[in-house]
Amino acid sequence: MSDQQTPNGTPDPRDHSQFSLLKSRRFAPFFFTQFLGAFNDNVYKNSLMAMITFGLLSSTMDLSLMNNLGAMLFILPFFLFSALAGQLSDKYEKSYLIRRIKLLEIVIMVLGACAFYFSATAGLMCLLFLMGTQSAFFGPVKYSIIPQHLDNHELVGGNALVEMGTFLAILTGTLIASVIATREDGVMWVSAVIISVSCLGYLVSRQIPSAPAANPTQKVRFNPITETWRTLGYARQTKSIFLAVLAISWFWFLGAAYLTQIYGFAKDFLGGDQSVVMVLLATFSIGIALGSLLCERLSGHKVELGLVPLGSIGLTIFGIDLFLQDLPAVSNELINAGEFLSSPWNLRIVFDFLMIGVFGGFYIVPLYAMVQARSEPQHRSQVIAAINIMNALFMVASAITGIIVLGVLDLSIPQFFMILAILNALVSIYIYRTIPEFAMRFIIWVLTHTMYRVNHINLHKIPDEGACVLVCNHVSFVDALLIGGACRRPVRFVTFKPIYNMPVLNFIFRTAKAIPIDSKKADPEGYEKAFERIAEELRAGEVVCIFPEGKLTTTGEIDEFKNGISRILDETPVPVIPMALRGLWGSFFSHKDRPALTRLPQRFWSKIDMVVGDTVPAEDASPGYLKEKVAELRGDKQ
Repeated sequence: MSDQQTPNGTPDPRDHSQFSLLKSRRFAPFFFTQFLGAFNDNVYKNSLMAMITFGLLSSTMDLSLMNNLGAMLFILPFFLFSALAGQLSDKYEKSYLIRRIKLLEIVIMVLGACAFYFSATAGLMCLLFLMGTQSAFFGPVKYSIIPQHLDNHELVGGNALVEMGTFLAILTGTLIASVIATREDGVMWVSAVIISVSCLGYLVSRQIPSAPAANPTQKVRFNPITETWRTLGYARQTKSIFLAVLAISWFWFLGAAYLTQIYGFAKDFLGGDQSVVMVLLATFSIGIALGSLLCERLSGHKVELGLVPLGSIGLTIFGIDLFLQDLPAVSNELINAGEFLSSPWNLRIVFDFLMIGVFGGFYIVPLYAMVQARSEPQHRSQVIAAINIMNALFMVASAITGIIVLGVLDLSIPQFFMILAILNALVSIYIYRTIPEFAMRFIIWVLTHTMYRVNHINLHKIPDEGACVLVCNHVSFVDALLIGGACRRPVRFVTFKPIYNMPVLNFIFRTAKAIPIDSKKADPEGYEKAFERIAEELRAGEVVCIFPEGKLTTTGEIDEFKNGISRILDETPVPVIPMALRGLWGSFFSHKDRPALTRLPQRFWSKIDMVVGDTVPAEDASPGYLKEKVAELRGDKQ
């Protein structure tokens, strides 16, 4: 979908690239603060495990048990402190909280450096608990500060950058740890890195602008059981938000499973050494970063839930393909990354991990943006805290599932990947059946990204808030879908009842809360109810779109505008936004030469324009005047 434009052909300033946020003080200090924190966590954790693995730190405990204990110590604080963290984030100014959390990180890293120096393995393991505590307190602030500093049309881009930064920080932290931890002077290097990065993170955090408390009267209570249940209750208040929370946590279930099994998959089924593990980890992380960044482009700078089903489809397809791979015969001698990548068959495995990451980005970014946009501001941090609690729970469940499938059932890792792909499909079907909005947005997104290339001109003239009526020429059966797919706000379409009742379209219109209408003669009761619904929606501050011609054009020209618009404005005087569709005449869904839908589609990826005009006050919005305005916007291009 092309960039929105203004009349002189320049992009609307609201449709800037997401990377421009990295130059803005509203976002850049926060982004680099969270990036450095995630990087430091992974340098510490992976350095600790590398030193234990290669005997640089002594321990009487089995290595596998150490790994599991470390994971437990890091995750436990999310259960204990997330509810408290959400309360504090709602009650206090957020940049202040971030600076205090970063000071705690400095203390933890100084203690970690001392523990590394004295080879205090037990102390290093206990510090994982403190690191988890710090992360538990940072999480609610991290995601709830974004909508305070960014506009709605920047939410997707901001979340995309955060997800990209998080996974690149995990990757680079892991790589740096693998390089410095096993050096002869590794303790010195690790200590220097974790202390200096924590100090740098604190200095950067001081540049984060103020984010006022969302709910200063919030009572702070510390009771891990009752407050955790109360926090989850905030997420459960809105069904769509709670389903989004579960969907986000399901992604972390999948991610934890893939990341945990990469090591065994690379060694036992690909015959690869540690460098092959790094290739797969890098590919997966880069895939998520790439998918996250593509979200803004594919979503048109709005929260596009249609990408979520697309992401889940990709996760299932490429998860199954990992199982279907013809794996090489494994020899006693492990191969390195260069040898691994020299085989064309192995490139398919790398591609699968890349695409699992890309589609994971499509899946996760819109969900986070949706939760931020739809949560009540005074409880937003506690909803984010609920996500952290559920993420931790699902990651524990992921580990238990892996133990059962690989240990108890004695299945292979490729078979486990197949099970994950099937489970993902089942979970996705449940979510999309429960919340049809996801499937509806997916259908619209596919239509507007396959059959058409939609050029938006002056889309920013549709106000971001407040009631208004959109009036547009009516060319095809998919006019409403194209408009609904472009607008950043939900639109209530007044739809001719026979079109409303068409298969597939009926599902979309019902889900989008469209208002069916027929002629007064054909359905007098339904006619009156439609106008009552229109007035209700406008009084509620919604956007209502009507096609004043009352029917699809059969000539390509704009027909007479009916008086229904006058009745709407007499009952509820609101601004009117004229708009026009250009280039749809002659498409599969129009009546050119023969009735619509009666021949095979002849045009794919055809370019159409959606042009929005200046606001017309209610008192000036007569049917004749509005027709003139729409005709001017359409011009000669049908």
